[in-house]
Amino acid sequence: MSQWQRLTPLLKSFMEKGGPAGCACTVVRRGEVLYRESFGYADAEQGIPIRPDTIYRIYSMTKVITCAAALMLYERGLYLLNDPLGEYLPEFKNPQVYRHDGFGSVSVSPSANPIRVKDLFTMSSGLTYGGDATETERQTRSIFEQDVTALEPRAISKALAGIPLAFDPGTRWKYGLSHDVLAALVEVLSGQRFGAFLEKEIFEPLGMTDTSFRIAEEKRHRLCVMYDRAEDGTLTPNTRMDAAYQPGSRYESGGGGLLSTIGDYSRFAQALARGGELDGVRLLSPKTVQLMGTNHLSPRQLEDFNWEHMSGYGYGLGVRVMMDRAAGGSNGSIGEYGWAGLAGSWLLIDPAEELSVVYMQQMLPSLEPYIANRLRAAVYGALA
Repeated sequence: MSQWQRLTPLLKSFMEKGGPAGCACTVVRRGEVLYRESFGYADAEQGIPIRPDTIYRIYSMTKVITCAAALMLYERGLYLLNDPLGEYLPEFKNPQVYRHDGFGSVSVSPSANPIRVKDLFTMSSGLTYGGDATETERQTRSIFEQDVTALEPRAISKALAGIPLAFDPGTRWKYGLSHDVLAALVEVLSGQRFGAFLEKEIFEPLGMTDTSFRIAEEKRHRLCVMYDRAEDGTLTPNTRMDAAYQPGSRYESGGGGLLSTIGDYSRFAQALARGGELDGVRLLSPKTVQLMGTNHLSPRQLEDFNWEHMSGYGYGLGVRVMMDRAAGGSNGSIGEYGWAGLAGSWLLIDPAEELSVVYMQQMLPSLEPYIANRLRAAVYGALA
C-alpha cells in the first residue's frame, strides 16, 4: 500500500464514526495528482454514491474565491488595501460603533477609524454575522430573516452600513459578513454583477464548469444531499437552506454562496498553489498570492482569532495562515494556508510544496475540528 492509500482508512473512519454519509478528497502536488478518491453516498436514502461530478455547497470556501477576485482588481490598480472603503461604497463613509461601558450601558458614536478595504479581507471591519451576543449581531440577523433570494451584494452592503459596528475598524478580529461586502466592492469596481465577474475572470478561464451560485435543472440530480447530524451520529436530510441556489434567486453571497465540484475547486486551489497560474491561465501574480497567504493580524487581533482547532494559525487576506507549527501541533509547512466551509468542505494550500488539498462533505455540524487537522496530519505524513 502506498503512503497515500493511508488516507483511505482515515476518510472511511470519518463516516464510520458517525460522520458524513460520503466524502471526497483530492491531493495535487506540482501538477501531479497524488490522491483522488471518494467514498459513501451523495444521497444515502436513494443509494446514490459520491462521484467526481457531485456538486457541493461550499459555503465559506467561497470566501477564498471572493478574495482572489478582489485581489485581481487590486492588481489592476483600481484600489489600494489601505484605502477607506467609503471611497468606493459611499454608504460606509461615516461608520458608527456600539460602545459598551462595562456596566451594561450601550451607546453609539462615530468610529475612531474608517473601514479600510483591507479590513474587509482580514475580518477586522467591525461587521459581524447575525447572532444574539451583541446588538450588532442582533440587527445583522434581522437583515437575513427576510427572503434572502432578493438580496444582491450591493443591497446587503447598504443594509449592513446602516448598523453600528461591533468595534472600531482595524482594532479587533471578528468573523462575519466582511467578504459579502467585498463582493459589492467587486461589483462597483468591475461594473459587473459579482457572479458574472467570477464566471468571466475565474471560472471560464480555469474550466470550472460546475461552479456557480445557482443549481441548473439539468444538474440538480448531482447536488449532494445536506445532512443534519444528531449527537448520536444519526443523519437526517436537510432541505431548508437551499432557497438561495434556485433559479430566479438574486443572492450572490461572497462569503458563502457558491456551489462547486471537487474537480472544479481543485483547479482553483492548484492555481493558488502554483503562485496564481494553472495551464497558462494566470489569475494573480506570485507576489499577490504571497500577500494573500501572509498573516495580517496584530497581536491584539490574534487574541480574537482563538478558535481551538486554529491554534498556530494567523489570518491573511481571507485565509488562515500557519505561523507556529509547535502551537498548532502541525507537521505541515510554515505558510500553509486555506479555509473551510460550514458543511465541512476544506482547503489546504502549501506554496512551498506547490501542494493543494481539497476535501468535500455535506453535514451540519461539520465536525471540522475533528476532521480537518487529522486530514492535514495524514497528508503531510504521506509526503516524501
